Amino acid sequence: MKKVVSVGLMVAFAMAAQAQGSIKVISTLRIGGNGGWDYLAVQPNSNRLFVSHATQVNVIDKKTGDSIGVIPNTSGVHGIAFVPSLNKGYTTNGKTNNASIFNLKTLEVIGTVATGEKPDAIFYDESIKKVVVCNGKSKDLSFIDPETDKVVATIAVGGAPETAVSNGEGKIFVNLEDKSEVVAIDTKKMVVTAHWPIAPGEAPTGLAIDTKTKRLFAACGDNKKLIVLNEETGAIVADLPIGGGCDGNAFDAASKNIYTSNGEDGTITVIHEDNANKYSVVENFISKKGARTIALDEATHLLYTPTADLEATNTGKRPKAIPGTFQVLVVGK
Repeated sequence: MKKVVSVGLMVAFAMAAQAQGSIKVISTLRIGGNGGWDYLAVQPNSNRLFVSHATQVNVIDKKTGDSIGVIPNTSGVHGIAFVPSLNKGYTTNGKTNNASIFNLKTLEVIGTVATGEKPDAIFYDESIKKVVVCNGKSKDLSFIDPETDKVVATIAVGGAPETAVSNGEGKIFVNLEDKSEVVAIDTKKMVVTAHWPIAPGEAPTGLAIDTKTKRLFAACGDNKKLIVLNEETGAIVADLPIGGGCDGNAFDAASKNIYTSNGEDGTITVIHEDNANKYSVVENFISKKGARTIALDEATHLLYTPTADLEATNTGKRPKAIPGTFQVLVVGK
């Protein structure tokens, strides 16, 4: 009887391992060139992937990796956002304290707009028709009207904003990396309404949202935690382990999976949202060291994460990229 139970358990574990191992790196899109990287973004309803790369944005075919074009002169580029209805895109240029504006079809740069200091993450909030920029050094958000390409509001958030998301109903939520807080903003009144501490989480970087369950997912790569918060009250719902060095996460509404890209460990943690108040760590699968940010293609449910081949080091510092090896990993089933 004990042997039967043992065999049954072994079969169950094997089946679970097989199911969990179904997500993997399925291809590598090799871009080459030198310099660092940060965010990347999939253009909706297209085959184009935009990848930040030091002083430019590489635009590549998301299936083949073939080069489609380059957005130049984006010194210290961090993020990319799209406003398809106006045929515009935007990049945040951290070293020049502005955002580049480009034609979404031709990729031609058509202007710039001054932001706060050290602009970082950026996204387009369809619910308020504004491009939102997180300014890390000036500790505020810039709201750009894409109709005029003017900053129409600036909101101080009391700390260094790393990433922001919208619930589509008049609220924006922002990670403060240096304060270990999530800030809530009322975009109708353009005011901060709450500062929520996320302890035991520290130094949150990636932030994602499930607008149906009204849950926020704050990834803390420094102390390897994902903190789940109630977006209405700021209450901590769950505290889950992730890999080290996470600088971005994503939520797939179809699978109800949360993905954290852990550049220090070279893994991606998969966490399933069982329901609004229950979460399960599914697996940690191998990606590649340095792959710390992530983008989800909502059409295909594939994930993209940029990195390079890294030099060996034992200094404790972030290893340097080997020149010419910049790449994007494609992750899926």
